[in-house]
Amino acid sequence: MRGPVTLGVFEFVSFGIKQAWACLFGGLMLALLLATFLWYPADAALARYDFLTLAALAIQVALIATRLESWEEAKVIAAFHVVGTVMEIFKTYAGSWVYPEESLLRIAGVPLFSGFMYAAVGSYLARVWRIFEFRFDRFPKMWWQYLLATAVYINFFAHHYTVDIRYVLFAATVLLYGPSVVWFRPDRVHRPMPLVIGFLLVALFIWFAENIGTFARAWSYPGQEVSWHMVSLAKLGSWYLLMIISFVLVAAVQYRRPDPQTGSKSEAPDP
Repeated sequence: MRGPVTLGVFEFVSFGIKQAWACLFGGLMLALLLATFLWYPADAALARYDFLTLAALAIQVALIATRLESWEEAKVIAAFHVVGTVMEIFKTYAGSWVYPEESLLRIAGVPLFSGFMYAAVGSYLARVWRIFEFRFDRFPKMWWQYLLATAVYINFFAHHYTVDIRYVLFAATVLLYGPSVVWFRPDRVHRPMPLVIGFLLVALFIWFAENIGTFARAWSYPGQEVSWHMVSLAKLGSWYLLMIISFVLVAAVQYRRPDPQTGSKSEAPDP
């Protein structure tokens, strides 16, 4: 590539390819949701939800077997899977959303494939961190992040009974992560981005994915039972906060771990 325009286009394409590769697990899950919605036999002996659970498990095993995910990353993803499943059980009991189809592989009315949707978020963050070789300026101390993630998780339950403090949590994320810059490498050199902007972009794409999931009748919000409509933009804030939990879990493993090629830590590169 020669010249700033061709180099810029090449780097943009490289960025898109790397992002798609980081989304491998989530992309496969969305493809399964749509494919089974369109073509899964209604009279199949294995319920659609159960097929999705087994398929998601097979994908996760394949990622580990092919070393596309490390065991450390898999442990963090499994933890987020459990965190998400517990929240799913509570939220469906509270009527926040429902799973309209029957299945055998479920806990308290929640099909087990739902936990893999949370695992897809954790998988993306773990893979994108590694693929783009993240470095950080002014990365917050981990114990502050642990406190924030704990408060976010508690609020997902507590706001049904007490005051919803999500706006306080939004402000806390800006105060904590606002000064931080993430450096990512789409091609040859690292590029900077404010970390909060990165969070917003990830949450936006999760919201897009959620619209695909509800369109495929994987789950339904109140008002979507009869006819589908787009998920409210208010859910974007929920995904933003939930993504913070996943980020902190991944950061607990990734941050300050030596790079296997350079031996360096996760600081920002030299300008």
